[in-house]
Amino acid sequence: MVVIFFLSRRHHLDVRRMSRLEGLKADSSQFTLEGKPFRILGGSVHYFRVPRAYWEDRLLKMKACGLNTLTTYVPWNLHEPERGTFNFQDQLDLKAYVSLAAQLGLWVILRPGPYICAEWDLGGLPSWLLQDEEMQLRTTYPGFVNAVNLYFDKLISVIKPLMFEGGGPIIAVQVENEYGSFAKDDKYMPFIKNCLQSRGIKELLMTSDNWEGLRCGGVEGGNNTDINLEKDTNNRCLCLLFPQKPLMVMEYWSGWFDVWGEHHHVFYAEDMLAVVSEILDRGVSINLYMFHGGTTFGFMNGAMDFGTYKSQVTSYDYDAPLSEAGDCTPKYHHLRNLFSQYHSEHLPGVPSSPERKAYGPALIQQHLSLWDVLQFSDKPHRSDRPVNMENLPVNNNNGQSYGYTLYETTITGGGALNSRNNIRDRALVFVNRECVGCLDYKTHEVAIPDGKVTLSFLVENCGRVNYGKALDEQRKGIPHVASFDKMSFRTFSQFKSHCVPGFFQARLCVDGPPKDTFVSLRSWGKGVIFVNGQNLGRYWFIGPQHFLYLPAPWLRSGENEVPVLESFPG
Repeated sequence: MVVIFFLSRRHHLDVRRMSRLEGLKADSSQFTLEGKPFRILGGSVHYFRVPRAYWEDRLLKMKACGLNTLTTYVPWNLHEPERGTFNFQDQLDLKAYVSLAAQLGLWVILRPGPYICAEWDLGGLPSWLLQDEEMQLRTTYPGFVNAVNLYFDKLISVIKPLMFEGGGPIIAVQVENEYGSFAKDDKYMPFIKNCLQSRGIKELLMTSDNWEGLRCGGVEGGNNTDINLEKDTNNRCLCLLFPQKPLMVMEYWSGWFDVWGEHHHVFYAEDMLAVVSEILDRGVSINLYMFHGGTTFGFMNGAMDFGTYKSQVTSYDYDAPLSEAGDCTPKYHHLRNLFSQYHSEHLPGVPSSPERKAYGPALIQQHLSLWDVLQFSDKPHRSDRPVNMENLPVNNNNGQSYGYTLYETTITGGGALNSRNNIRDRALVFVNRECVGCLDYKTHEVAIPDGKVTLSFLVENCGRVNYGKALDEQRKGIPHVASFDKMSFRTFSQFKSHCVPGFFQARLCVDGPPKDTFVSLRSWGKGVIFVNGQNLGRYWFIGPQHFLYLPAPWLRSGENEVPVLESFPG
């Protein structure tokens, strides 16, 4: 999403003297803040994609680039991983993140969803919502409304003290996200607006949509002139559509995300600079999405499905002005030169990037096959039919959100086994624990030998779709097959320990204070890697990503544990 704010005067934010005269207003052709013309020069940095130890580094670099406003999404599925269980601590301490932005002299536009897109699993919605077979996400369906209300009760209690009115840095709040391109329920956006205002949010409300959704995703009384774009500005059209409203590009896409099996996206600095310059010349406000992308650690990546399912890679580098590891790219320096023209004072100096080091190889010390590991797992759950991951009786009956599920049954007979495209998303198929093939969206059939055999499916949830109208259909595992007599299930969303598939236990020795580094996995197939209990994310030999970012705060001097799950059968 891109929101554009105008800053016609150079505005210096001093947290210690934040006057509360008047918040952000959109009553004329220019935004005003504290009664003065104000243009938002914003950038997106997601706290949940950046190790907490590096929050300050990234935001200082934002300030030094000449930006005055931080924008961030809020991922519901991280903050409420189980129904009624909330987490706003440590890496997810939203209050600390927003407060840090204020301390560094940045305003904040908060984008709390509940749906956020963000190339994040299910667009940030919790997977336990899908336990309801009738669930209609992003609508006024009662089951969704009730869950949103309970979540907003908690979320708003956290963020309300951070609002401009209360002396905090949050000058605007976005209502949902790109709803104009979804638009299934004309009562839904008023409901989300009321969720915010009825809980005491009085700051300016904004929306964010692409061109197609601009007229369908607004809310009464909000600033509905915020648009997302990349290379084609169309600012003249915006001015004609909304001549008496301030304009903002809520998401100016500084690059793009990558999916497995395709090329790495690059948006050249010179091309980007030309568009940003035009936006600023027209007096439009801007938010760079992303200013710093960071990393989609763990199993949290989203996926695309516009007829073909494509899961997204672990890196969220985005070809942004700040690289995945926090380095200032040529884009950064071009933008800094440009934004400096909109400040009457010299910009702060650019902080140096964290040191980096190439370490030696992590030495493998143990390995266990998947079948050896089963003895250490919980007892399997048994059912007459396959059960999708979200409805498995685990995690306090909230189901399994991410990772892998092992399905097993006994069959008699052989021939071609056809999945009817009911594998979500990729399964290794075993007969008597010998791999006989792989099933996914492209391959639906595998040969099974004659006789009575144990048939096993190791199914990987490769990431739920985060954008489009297929959100209600994102149940994972084996959600629809009904042809097996009885099955047992084991779930694996985290691993503590090679046969393939299997677990490697490696050790990495770090001499001296830890430094940032990258893990090379070019000689491996497909799987996930952990370091000292932190899930770095997925790797896959098909690329385009072949290195996983390992931040120094997750390492320790001396021995480091590096478990790897390798699932590629070849």
